[in-house]
Amino acid sequence: MPVAEWTVDAYETETGEKPALGFLRSLAGRDLVDALALLKELREKGSALRRPHSGSLDDGLFELRGKQVRVFYIFLPGRVALLLDGEIKQRNDIPTATMRRMRKLQKEVERRHRKRQSPRR
Repeated sequence: MPVAEWTVDAYETETGEKPALGFLRSLAGRDLVDALALLKELREKGSALRRPHSGSLDDGLFELRGKQVRVFYIFLPGRVALLLDGEIKQRNDIPTATMRRMRKLQKEVERRHRKRQSPRR
């Protein structure tokens, strides 16, 4: 029996921007090929995707890992992987400012999700 693929979606800001899609659209050549292959793996394997293609950054934040491409994402209920944003690696570790921004986006998504789940009064 075939396993259902995961839905890969992109975080949208209050103003309608999708940072991850903007990042992906900015890629070309090897970086674009890498990113598309990683997204295909994520769609097929979801939470079962592991290193070297995916890494946990703890507390529910993950990164897709290409040769130079990093795409940050979280999981939502219903087999959804939500892309937050991405960057071209400049060094092996993730810059502190990038991690702070990804955590902020993650918290925003979680806040919106809780708001949608809470019963209306």
